[in-house]
Amino acid sequence: VQLQACGGGLVQAGGSLTLSCVASGIIFGNYGMGWFRQAPGKEREFVAAITWTYGNTHYRESVLGRFTISRDSAKSTVSLQMNMLKPEDTAVYYCALDKGGTLSRHRYLYEYWGQGTLVTVSS
Repeated sequence: VQLQACGGGLVQAGGSLTLSCVASGIIFGNYGMGWFRQAPGKEREFVAAITWTYGNTHYRESVLGRFTISRDSAKSTVSLQMNMLKPEDTAVYYCALDKGGTLSRHRYLYEYWGQGTLVTVSS
């Protein structure tokens, strides 16, 4: 299984970015796909997750109403649309796959991880 994340970059506060994560080497069941982020000197934290089959979602509170997670089954891709970005959203963002489909915010439940893509939000 390989997860390839892309879409990061530099954006001003209030701007938008869309991250994408393409999964390969797997036949999808009702898995969960999640996005996590890690800022310098901080722990990796949960951002959002989605179940592959039913599209159920779960977000961390600080991104509710600003970020939207979605999946495209035909392209084996999960995306994270990020609007109204804030400097505190600056981090390396990672996509991850949870074969249990739990929508968990606990990173140890995710078996596969992408390489990360850097998002920098300037004030």
